[in-house]
Amino acid sequence: MINENINAPEVLVINEKGESLGVKPIAVAQQMADEVGLDLVCVAPNAKVPVCRFLDYSKFRYEQQRKARESRKNQKIINVKEIWLTPVISPNDFETKLRRGRQFLMDGNKLKVTLRFGRRMRMLSNEADADLMLDKFIEGTADIAVVESRSALEGRNMTLMLSPRKDKKTK
Repeated sequence: MINENINAPEVLVINEKGESLGVKPIAVAQQMADEVGLDLVCVAPNAKVPVCRFLDYSKFRYEQQRKARESRKNQKIINVKEIWLTPVISPNDFETKLRRGRQFLMDGNKLKVTLRFGRRMRMLSNEADADLMLDKFIEGTADIAVVESRSALEGRNMTLMLSPRKDKKTK
């Protein structure tokens, strides 16, 4: 909020040098800003006593937009890719899924490996095999990934979250 759009009866006024001028009625603060030739900008509207500052509003807005642009440029979007396995997967299919998972990790994505038990599969007898399969997947990606979390049996699924290593030196 700027100038006449400020609704508070009293505001804490800060001048252009950053010095506090104390709590003033809004009309007095507006008059002081006009005398200096700057806008009265409310920088903390949710405070007990709103904080207003003498600023050139267009310059202030430009700086905020520039900072927002810079922060968007510096952030990296991380996607979570998912691979589904079954306890009775053939070795060739497992190798294919492992290769695809490694590629996801090398691209900088997190990987969720879900081991799905079918309706008719006996979960208790296959649970040990499932743990071995997930361990084999971890071994296959150990050089480029770290285990973020590993769950026990949840319904008919077991999941494993892998994230890329920070110190990886691969492509």
